[in-house]
Amino acid sequence: MRQFLVILLLAGLSLSTQAQSNTVQVAHNESQKRVTVTVDGKPFTAYIYPGPTVLKKPVLYPIMSAGGNFITRGWPLDPRPGERIDHPHHVGMWFNYGDVNGHDFWNNSTDIGPSHAGPFGTIVHTGVKSMKSGKGQGELVVTSDWLDKDGKVMLQETTTYQFLAGANNRIIDRSTTLKAAGKDVVFKDNKEGMIAVRMARQLEQPSTKPEVFTDAQGVATKVPAMNNEGVTGLYHSSEGIEGDAVWGTRAKWMKLTGKLGNEPVSVILMDHPKNVGYPTYWHARGYGLYAANPLGASVMSSGKAPAMNYTLPAGQSVTFRYRLLIQSGDVSDDNIAKMNQW
Repeated sequence: MRQFLVILLLAGLSLSTQAQSNTVQVAHNESQKRVTVTVDGKPFTAYIYPGPTVLKKPVLYPIMSAGGNFITRGWPLDPRPGERIDHPHHVGMWFNYGDVNGHDFWNNSTDIGPSHAGPFGTIVHTGVKSMKSGKGQGELVVTSDWLDKDGKVMLQETTTYQFLAGANNRIIDRSTTLKAAGKDVVFKDNKEGMIAVRMARQLEQPSTKPEVFTDAQGVATKVPAMNNEGVTGLYHSSEGIEGDAVWGTRAKWMKLTGKLGNEPVSVILMDHPKNVGYPTYWHARGYGLYAANPLGASVMSSGKAPAMNYTLPAGQSVTFRYRLLIQSGDVSDDNIAKMNQW
C-alpha cells in the first residue's frame, strides 16, 4: 500500500492522508448473493452472483464515481431512462471470453439472440475466500468455476479485488488466476473478450445511428434520430489514438473521458505488463462497450497479426491483472503511465 500511495502522490492524484481517512467497508450478504463495497458508508460497487437464471457470470455492479454517479449502465438489471437496450450480456464490469474450448462465455445471457449459436459456457460463483475492510482500501477474494454446456468444470477461477478510495477517485485492481481443470483449455483467437465494462449513456461517444432505448417506464422505444444531449464520451489511448479509431489497436491503457451531470470524469483501464498479449488489443466501442482483449490478436488486427489461440495446459494456471481508475476530473498521460507500474 505504501508503494501504491507514493505512485499516486507522484501522479498528483491526492490520495495521501486525506484519502486514508476514507473507510472502505466490504460486507457479504449471502442471502442477497452480493458483497457490497462502500466508502464512508456511501456506495462504491458490489460483487453480485445471483446465479445463471439471472446472470451467466458474477460481475461488479453497479460502479460509482467519487462524486456518487453511476459509471455503469443500469439495463438490464435496473433500467434508467434513455439507455440503450442492446447486448443483455453487458452488465457492470466482467471477465470472460468468446471461445474457450469451443464454448461462448461472452454472449451467454438469459436473452440470447438468434445470431449466437453456442454452445455456451457459464461462470458460477463458488465461494468468498476472504474479505478485508480498512482505511483507504479493502479487499475481496472470490472463487468461481467456468462450466461447459454439460456443467463440467473447464477452469477454476480465483480472483482478488483491491478496492481503493481517494477524495476524488476510486480504483479497482482485479487479479484473476485461471487453472485448467481436467484437460488443456484453448482460448481460440476471438473478438469477444476479455475484461470489460458497460458504460453509462453519458459516457458513450455521440452517435447519429438510429437505436432502441428505454423510456421512463423501462419500455423499449425505437429512436430514428439520436438525441446526444449529455452524451460526452471520448476514448484516448496510450498511443495517442482517439475516438472510434481506438478499436482493434494495441495500447498499454485506455482513457474514457466525459461528464456525469456536473462531474467531469476519467475512466482509465490499464493492462498489466506481465499479462499475456501485453499490450492488449482494445475492443472499445462508442456505444459504451469498454473492453480489453489480449487473446484475439488476429481478429482484432483484421488478420495483420497471427492467431494466438492461447493454450493453457491441464493443471496449469495463468493470471491476468487489470486496474480501473475512476477519477473526478482529468488525468494526464504522464500520470497514467506512472500509475501503470503497479
